[in-house]
Amino acid sequence: MDKQKLIMLPGPTNVSDRVMHAMLGPVINHRGDAFRELYKGVLAKTKHFFQTEGEVVIFSSSGTGGVEAAVWNLIRPGDVAVVPVFGEFSNRLAETVELAGGKAIRVASEFGKVPSLDQLRTAMEKQGTFKALFLVHNETSTGVAAPYVEEASKLARDHGALSVIDAISSLGGYAIPVDRWGVDMCITGSQKCIAAPPGLSLLSVSNRALDFLKTSPPKTRYFEIPRYVEYGARGETPFTPALPLIYALDEALSELLEEGFSARVTRHDRMSAKIYDGLAAMGLSFVAEKSVRSKTVIASYYPQGVDDAKFRKALAHDKGVVIAGGFGPFAGKVFRVGCMGQINEGYVKTTMEAISETLAVFRN
Repeated sequence: MDKQKLIMLPGPTNVSDRVMHAMLGPVINHRGDAFRELYKGVLAKTKHFFQTEGEVVIFSSSGTGGVEAAVWNLIRPGDVAVVPVFGEFSNRLAETVELAGGKAIRVASEFGKVPSLDQLRTAMEKQGTFKALFLVHNETSTGVAAPYVEEASKLARDHGALSVIDAISSLGGYAIPVDRWGVDMCITGSQKCIAAPPGLSLLSVSNRALDFLKTSPPKTRYFEIPRYVEYGARGETPFTPALPLIYALDEALSELLEEGFSARVTRHDRMSAKIYDGLAAMGLSFVAEKSVRSKTVIASYYPQGVDDAKFRKALAHDKGVVIAGGFGPFAGKVFRVGCMGQINEGYVKTTMEAISETLAVFRN
């Protein structure tokens, strides 16, 4: 087995030994008392994480599964949804709405920017009646974060629509108090800022959204949110859960709560600033405009003439640091550094030195 490398991806990210060890817990009956106690405790911790008194469901799936769950639970054929599009994942979200039989009203901007709140307001007013707003908070493909989750959620509510926030790569690095901001559904993944292994998606659901789902059941079985809420009330999941990942999530959430949620958010603020400053000092520029730069995913352009695949291979092989490339229109032009979860001074220092030294080789 290869020596463990420093994983500076936009997910999955580094996981503590404590969390990894938690996965060695015993196989238990997911319909038994031991699991019920475990799962009720996990759900209680997730409510602190989402800052909600409402329900939270956990799917054994990637974050994309959580997004599909939100879309297929809410959208019925012919429903209209407003979707700001400013990167690969927000475009996929609009496509998912259409796959579910809905109509996606795309409010688009140039990649590296975010559609303005005024553009969003205008699109909603022009449409009049629509089912939901689907907003990617943090566009992982470009390192751009929408700065108006609260305001956009209020706009949707003012139009009688639901608000759904894809915070897969941001919640935990950012605070999104879903109850206070009126967010009806918020989605995240275990392998990002929570700093657990990949394989679980978490979704908060408001009473307003749940009331709709109870009167209009979705046409999905595995992702049927009301079923998860019903089972969760007694400490169970409708289907066999990924038990080792539940153990890991429980431990990762304990780590987060011990650190303190606000302290974790502040740590992400500090570490991302160091990464931006470090890359800028190397003469590199960023995909995102400064006012909307993400603090969990930093997307930087390569200097002219640097081969993406060769650079990242050398970085991983020679320096033991793993970063991501770009994709879509940024393939071969951009590298992306994750700033998530366990991120600390040592990780940042190691990564900046590795990038600087490897770039020096490729520039010569």
